[in-house]
Amino acid sequence: MTPVAECLAAFVFGTTVGLLVQRSRYCNVAALRDAMLFKTYRNTKAMLVAMMILTLGFTAFISIGAGKPMRFDVGLNTFMGLFLFGIGMVLAGACTVSTWVKAGEGNIGAFWALLFTFVGMFLFSLFWSFVYWPPAPGTMTGVPNLAGLQLGFANAATLQSKTGIPAIVFGLVQTVALLGIYRAILKRERMGAKAPQGREDGACEAWSAADPPADTARGNVAQVMVDQSA
Repeated sequence: MTPVAECLAAFVFGTTVGLLVQRSRYCNVAALRDAMLFKTYRNTKAMLVAMMILTLGFTAFISIGAGKPMRFDVGLNTFMGLFLFGIGMVLAGACTVSTWVKAGEGNIGAFWALLFTFVGMFLFSLFWSFVYWPPAPGTMTGVPNLAGLQLGFANAATLQSKTGIPAIVFGLVQTVALLGIYRAILKRERMGAKAPQGREDGACEAWSAADPPADTARGNVAQVMVDQSA
């Protein structure tokens, strides 16, 4: 594929994804936040479906030797970066994807969040590597090195090269696990949808049993008044 064709393909793919995200109001922060705090799973289910599709797609490409999978060491720096990035997403009220969409819609707050995302990533990578953790650059070799707190490469391409098992096998295992989570959410939603209906029916039955109809109540009051006058 020529560079021009790659640029056109990237433009079409990016535009399509951007339109889908903008129209669906999808957000990774909402996918996790809403599930944990509000017990709503609309974005969570969308995230799981996207992860399943991407997992199968990427591992299929890797299995046939196509694509250019990224190789980077997983270590303490990875977990620290993910933790800080997660805090930033919550404070910004949006993930990077939805921040791009909101900035394109003219949201000034999203624009500033996007700008300082890049500033923060640059400064963190610069100072972490050369000030707070000097051995980091020398230990990022892809080989586990506990002294440097690096765990080595960790992706499907690495597993395929080390074990000889096609990457699609690992992708299928992960997809099955994600599918199990998706089905558990659907089951929880179905149970939640039935529970309010049951409580409402029970409340109505209790209400009708405790209080007689209005006509009966008025008749009882009239009878009491007649008895008292007699």
